[in-house]
Amino acid sequence: MGTTEWIFIALFAVLYMVYLFRIIRIARSLNTHYSTVFIKVFLRSVVFVLLIIALLGPSFGAAKREVQSIGKDIMICVDLSKSMDAFDVTPTRLEKVKYEMKKIVQAFNSDRIGIIIFSSEAFMQCPLTYDQNALNLFIETMNTGLVPSSGTDFAPPLRMAMEKLETDNVRISQTTSKVIVLISDGEDFGEETNAIAQQIESKGFKLFTLGVGTEEGGRIRSGTGFRTDRQGNVVVTKLNSKALQSLASKTGGRYFEITESRNDVSRMINTINTIEGELMDARLIDVSANKYFYFLLMAVILLSFDVLIHIRTIRI
Repeated sequence: MGTTEWIFIALFAVLYMVYLFRIIRIARSLNTHYSTVFIKVFLRSVVFVLLIIALLGPSFGAAKREVQSIGKDIMICVDLSKSMDAFDVTPTRLEKVKYEMKKIVQAFNSDRIGIIIFSSEAFMQCPLTYDQNALNLFIETMNTGLVPSSGTDFAPPLRMAMEKLETDNVRISQTTSKVIVLISDGEDFGEETNAIAQQIESKGFKLFTLGVGTEEGGRIRSGTGFRTDRQGNVVVTKLNSKALQSLASKTGGRYFEITESRNDVSRMINTINTIEGELMDARLIDVSANKYFYFLLMAVILLSFDVLIHIRTIRI
């Protein structure tokens, strides 16, 4: 019981003790019987107990209810090659991506999300999970030093994402609602990307690409200066939107973009939201309803008797 119920009980006890003391004192002064007063005491005490029980909201009775868990699996592949350190998108391409990824995680809080990081190789940074805190922690720690800096290849992350989504058999329905999001500046030097894209399309997975950067390009900071090539020229990395658009179109997906003046992340979230989630889990749980009204009804009936039936508490 809570504090409120104890206060009511204390007030009832104190007030009724005062009432009984007064009745007994009057009856003794008149030298008459007062035993009938305890009939009223008993009746009103029962009414009070019933009201307290109703206030506590008792729940009982066996009942079953089916609870279904419906959602999507979203695997996000993030390019961590050195070109993602370019600052044509402020503060840098990667920092902007990290900020937007946290918005994506928040938008799909009822879906499972996994993160794959890549350059020329792919690494599973976070498996599919509902844990938003873990996802945000992994996002915050992302940097271009986590992967080898020997170019960019889309095939390894797409293959890994496809395999993880395919082998994760927690679904109990037959429909597919599995999504791959590839985030990159579009510089793909791999040779197997087209073959992997065809496999993704054949499995019915949805692939969306998110390009980050500008067509004018940006320099990559290195120490106190900027990164240069073997001839000593400053490296300028540009967004290759055509490669990402082509990849999205081959799989029936869509291309979105983040530039200095454009941000399609909200549009991408809305597009993914249109994909119907599928049944991941269904189970029966025991539930019981609040039956306070039974006790309240009995209290009202007894209170009516108390009002309608008059009993002399002092007989002269």
